[in-house]
Amino acid sequence: MRSSDIIVIIALGLEALAAPASNKVSERAPMPLPTPPGIPSASTAKTLLAGLTVQPSGSSSGYSRAQFPTWITISGTCNTREFVIKRDGTSVVVNSACTATSGTWLSPYDGATWTAASDLDIDHMVPLENAWISGASSWTTAQRQSFANDVTRPQLWAITHKVNESKGDRSPDAWKPPLASFYCTYAESWIQVKSYWALSITSAEKSALSSMLESC
Repeated sequence: MRSSDIIVIIALGLEALAAPASNKVSERAPMPLPTPPGIPSASTAKTLLAGLTVQPSGSSSGYSRAQFPTWITISGTCNTREFVIKRDGTSVVVNSACTATSGTWLSPYDGATWTAASDLDIDHMVPLENAWISGASSWTTAQRQSFANDVTRPQLWAITHKVNESKGDRSPDAWKPPLASFYCTYAESWIQVKSYWALSITSAEKSALSSMLESC
């Protein structure tokens, strides 16, 4: 082999080493946002919002999380939390007890991705205490249990633990998701849940929801 050939081979090798690492991850299609059932269109949400009862919040006296029993069995060995974890993840593998052993999750409120189910909380779109002060205090325990485990509407979301802590029991006039791009879906979902369960909203809550729908 000629010395000039050797130089070319060495140069090509150095060029390959200097090239950027494979961009398979960056080129991979982004994870789809979780889409719990029942999210209405923006136009439907606006109609539903107009039909909600607007009044001041009721008293939180007597509220406790125990008033809203969670988690119940939803299917097979899966309780509500496990059902949502399985539903909202990608390539989720569960064991015989329905505990997720692997998978990937995208927290739609903040865009963070997780590979351990233990890093996630299940958020009630309309928090339990907010439901209590907007009508649920007069419900039976069975009704409150159904509300707290509602997987038929966009009430339950797998999200980042710290984001769930930040939200607490606050309504959209006091707290919004870190991702402004999620405002539309958040408002649509909040309105759907409140409408189905005939819960009231405050005037400040209605104003915030109307503003969020403008981002749709």
